[in-house]
Amino acid sequence: MKPLDNTVAVVTGAGRGIGREIALHQARGGARLALIARSEAEIAETARLIESEGGQALPLALDVTDGARVEEGLAHVEEALGPIDLLVNNHGAFRAFGPIWECDPETWWGDVEINLRGTFNTCRIAAPLMRARGGGRIVNLVGGGTGNSFPHGSGYAASKAAIMRFTECLNDTTRDKAVYAFAVDPGLVRTQMTELQLNSQAGKTYLPDLPGLFAEGINIPPDRAAALIAEIAAGRFDPLNGRLLRGVDDRDALARDMEAVVAADGRALRFTGLG
Repeated sequence: MKPLDNTVAVVTGAGRGIGREIALHQARGGARLALIARSEAEIAETARLIESEGGQALPLALDVTDGARVEEGLAHVEEALGPIDLLVNNHGAFRAFGPIWECDPETWWGDVEINLRGTFNTCRIAAPLMRARGGGRIVNLVGGGTGNSFPHGSGYAASKAAIMRFTECLNDTTRDKAVYAFAVDPGLVRTQMTELQLNSQAGKTYLPDLPGLFAEGINIPPDRAAALIAEIAAGRFDPLNGRLLRGVDDRDALARDMEAVVAADGRALRFTGLG
């Protein structure tokens, strides 16, 4: 028996990169997958890869910023695959680079809307369904700027810090029914998003350190976060509900340290250094 047999997982941004890897890991663990992204062709390819390995996948092309479509889509998932046990919000946008006065306002707000509103929309539908059934897990992906300043990526950073706090707030309203929310930082992964940062003129101007990071070999394989999320889905890290886990973590060491992390209120978005 596989660790995720008889479970249903929803993965957003599942058409490529980290999201595709997350979906593949869930399927290999035995889960039935719902794949959400705007690109129909990309999620169809992810579904094909899952099915070629004997898994089951339902591709749904929709925009997570459209609340009505999200509600319709998740209702269809439950009709077609069964009750949702795991929701992974992997969708994301980072297209506005530079000081805020150099950023196109619509692009800046678009990054925030996709990242934060999209996560709100999926959680708003999935969380009460999980609560009504007495269990479930939600994983929200965060990233650069979540816990530190990111001057030339302010829209992305602001949205990811907001998702971290949103994850904590959500978890505090759902854990009484064994619905646990987690934030996961996959680390610096070479994706279509980072290719835009590397190759656009704005990216070259305002994110000049990025090529050097990749040249130094700082390129976290997407399967690190995917493997972590598969273990979250199986319940290994339930004591860390409401907290941040990272793709670079040594998962065995993290599992050993969970009690200490909780006791220290670690891996959380908190003020420090206040008298």
